[in-house]
Amino acid sequence: MIDLNLLREDPDRVRRSQVGRGEDPALVDALLAADTARRSAIATADSLRAEQKAASRSVGAASPEDRPALLARAKELAEQVKAAEVAQSDAEAAMTGAHMAIANVVIDGVPAGGVDDFAVLDVVGEQPAIDNPRDHLELGEALGLIDMGRGAKVSGSRFYFLTGRGALLQLGLLQLAIRVAVDNGFTPMITPSLVRPEIMSGTGFLGAHADEVYRLEADDLYLVGTSEVPLAGYHSDEILDLSSGPLRYAGWSSCFRREAGSYGKDTRGIIRVHQFDKVEGFVYCRPAEAEAEHQRLLGWQREMLARIEVPYRVIDVAAGDLGSSAARKFDCEAWVPSQEAYRELTSTSNCTTFQARRLATRYRDENGKPQTAATLNGTLATTRWLVAILENHQQPDGSVRVPAALVPYVGTEVLEPMR
Repeated sequence: MIDLNLLREDPDRVRRSQVGRGEDPALVDALLAADTARRSAIATADSLRAEQKAASRSVGAASPEDRPALLARAKELAEQVKAAEVAQSDAEAAMTGAHMAIANVVIDGVPAGGVDDFAVLDVVGEQPAIDNPRDHLELGEALGLIDMGRGAKVSGSRFYFLTGRGALLQLGLLQLAIRVAVDNGFTPMITPSLVRPEIMSGTGFLGAHADEVYRLEADDLYLVGTSEVPLAGYHSDEILDLSSGPLRYAGWSSCFRREAGSYGKDTRGIIRVHQFDKVEGFVYCRPAEAEAEHQRLLGWQREMLARIEVPYRVIDVAAGDLGSSAARKFDCEAWVPSQEAYRELTSTSNCTTFQARRLATRYRDENGKPQTAATLNGTLATTRWLVAILENHQQPDGSVRVPAALVPYVGTEVLEPMR
């Protein structure tokens, strides 16, 4: 949820954010009205409760002849208090609904527009010169790394097996990500893949993209699409000690996405699948530290991409392509030779205080007063990275060179076609 103080002090900024996202700025006025109505309802209920309390005291001290009238007044006030408390509850519910309807306030400088309106911040590495490049699935099948056919037989479309050195390649990639994270002060975590509704909602994943989430109705639990979700919930309803700096976690998890509405798009191979593995960096910090921490997360992602030796570019994602929780997001997109295009490998989002306010995650300021923390997240490795590794390191004979950083995990410098 956004900061109500910001809403009250600078509603035009919130309206601009809504417009930049392509969302309805009238929601800001609805929230302002709901906020006013809620505060009025609270004041009315408090005033009536105080009057009822005073009336009750006066009954005990009243003379016999005055007591009936005072008792009648006390009864009348009790009914008014009951009605005022109902009105307060209704106003608070309306306020919560209006508050939850507004996405995070976009940071100044984020490009306006939609999915194609990003700004390119940097381009790193040279695109390899490959004649008639094979795509990752052709390579993966020829090398005995990926089995989509049996994945579909066992689980349905967009499922797969990683086999032999394909499994070693992914496990090595994720272990490398954990090592880079630990070397930079992250605490490694293996997180739950199922979370309660309040945790999924608190991170902002049950809004516009709720149809992407798998739900287990019998247990009222959700399968996570990223370990960002359980890591955001890890410190819910807590007051953190941030006196020594940010808290950084690296979550290893299996992730699940329905990919609703993506039929016919990236259905070949492992670019867009229903299940994958990922190491996600997650940070809690003071709000004033969030933008610097965002740049650090981007730096660690760059370090990982350098380790797998692929060309990539960094983009500043446009406001209309941000998730509801993100105030700014940077993507690193690797070059995919078979598509002659850059494709997303990593995202890192600054969620400011949006998630932590929903999840009641706070810290104490220099005066000991609880304040809402900021949260950030960023991908450090995921299954999709195999696409960029296989395609960018393919050789004319159909073999694939293994990046030096992954050789110790895979056990060979070159992946050879199966004979």
